[in-house]
Amino acid sequence: MSKGKVCLAYSGGLDTSVILAWLLEQGYEVVAFLANVGQEEDFDAAREKALKIGASKFVCVDCREDFVKDILFPAVQVNAVYEDVYLLGTSLARPVIAKAQIDVAEAEGCFAVSHGCTGKGNDQIRFELGFYALKPDVKVIAPWRLPEFFERFAGRKDLLEYAASKGIPVTQTKSKPWSTDENQAHISYEAGILEEPDTTPPKDMWKLITDPEDAPNKPQDLSIDFQEGLPVKVTYQDSEGKSHTVTSPSDIFLTVSNLGRANGVGRIDIVENRYINLKSRGCYEQAPLTILRKAHVDLEGLTVDREVRHLRDQFVTPTYSKLLYNGAYFTPECEYVRSMIKPSQTTVNGTVRMRLYKGNAMVLGRSSSTENLYDPTESSMDELTGFSPIDTSGFINIQAIRIKKYGESKKSKNQKFTL
Repeated sequence: MSKGKVCLAYSGGLDTSVILAWLLEQGYEVVAFLANVGQEEDFDAAREKALKIGASKFVCVDCREDFVKDILFPAVQVNAVYEDVYLLGTSLARPVIAKAQIDVAEAEGCFAVSHGCTGKGNDQIRFELGFYALKPDVKVIAPWRLPEFFERFAGRKDLLEYAASKGIPVTQTKSKPWSTDENQAHISYEAGILEEPDTTPPKDMWKLITDPEDAPNKPQDLSIDFQEGLPVKVTYQDSEGKSHTVTSPSDIFLTVSNLGRANGVGRIDIVENRYINLKSRGCYEQAPLTILRKAHVDLEGLTVDREVRHLRDQFVTPTYSKLLYNGAYFTPECEYVRSMIKPSQTTVNGTVRMRLYKGNAMVLGRSSSTENLYDPTESSMDELTGFSPIDTSGFINIQAIRIKKYGESKKSKNQKFTL
């Protein structure tokens, strides 16, 4: 008699295939769930494999449109970044996947959900906090945290032997030198040989982005139009000089991604701080977010009030990025912070012209016909307009009041300033 129905996040790889078979062995009925978030995946092969192993049903949910509109574009609006360089590609996908999995679990009458995340990573936290927010009464089965599982499958050799005993087809029998996670925003590479932080990634590791050394010798120009901080149009010319314009969110993201990848833009190699208090070395390919974020940041310089921008940069951007990284998307604090994004973007309207060349994304110019806060006459070094130079003397004197007091205090104590 079945112990009940479980919805398993299934990728078709070795780990989740073994977990599927193991859950069946434990007496559960399993619905295999796969989210399409833009990864290169043979979804038909995954379906066939899951059903062959014994899943009662395979459900693939196309999350790409929601991912771009509801998650990726708001991340561009807020300039989301973790530790100054990681554009959160893996983290950003987790809320949309978690929601889709809970939707499937409820539709299929599953009392529990399961995943293949390890006990040392961030993803277990991201998924499970999402699960509990979306369905507080759900049971989570995390095999890699269960002694009866991880003591039985101590390494890849054990997984392979189990797969062979269960007749689970495995495409590769040698240990991968790294693990990957891919979606339409990026791909990550971790573990294996990359756990030595001074090991240079082999050239053939990188999957999506052309090596900058091999990128075209001719630069690729494009223009990106924004409305209220959201990309609404991309225009570019192909190698034959033909002009192209795309306007739908998915087409914009895909176009920018393809142009960036072809021109070597968006590779990073970092050591980051995981939420679980471990450091992790990761390599990422994040072409579309690299380009869109750079264009957006640049346009804000022209269109956003100084104090609004400073407040946003001091609180909203770092807080939102940290919450996403730590898996706290479906929380009251994240809802509060997300509500602050849109008000800061009402003036971010205009066009940014960019050039992609051998790993670089360069801004060529920016313009806004409606929200331009830059006045070339007032800012000119060659014209006396806007205010009198004499006015600046008073401004400096007022700013100097507390500085003079500080200098007098140090002088009275015979203290000297040091450089």
